Amino acid sequence: MKRELFAALFLCLPLMAGAETPEEWITLGARVHGAFGAFIPLGIKIGLDAVGRLNAKPRELIVTYYDSNTSPCACFADGIAVATYTSVGQRTLVISPDKAPDSALAIIIVRPRQGGSGFKYTIPASDLPIFGNDECETRSARPVGCSDEG
Repeated sequence: MKRELFAALFLCLPLMAGAETPEEWITLGARVHGAFGAFIPLGIKIGLDAVGRLNAKPRELIVTYYDSNTSPCACFADGIAVATYTSVGQRTLVISPDKAPDSALAIIIVRPRQGGSGFKYTIPASDLPIFGNDECETRSARPVGCSDEG
């Protein structure tokens, strides 16, 4: 538990330049996702990078998220959603039925909602040990950071 909290705080330190503090990101991520594990801060970091590089305001982006069979869960997507102001309900966050290759945990494409070029982010499957293999060992388990509760 301490390792996951330390990792989450470490990944959130670069976020201090934004409007939210690391503690606020943790609170928001936990509220949206149900818990705050090691995958959420990377999602936030990816989302903030895209927002900054595209100079986007809230509701100006669309995100397509490709999960893979090697990923223990799609928890990155919740971090991306809070950072980019996207949601499934607004149809600005799309969880694709197509799969990312097994060499990736996820592939994320972020584009302006009105069209134009965007950015593609790939989270390599080889990075899974960095997050801790116990993050979400199975999709049906409920360890730190993932919940199957509705």
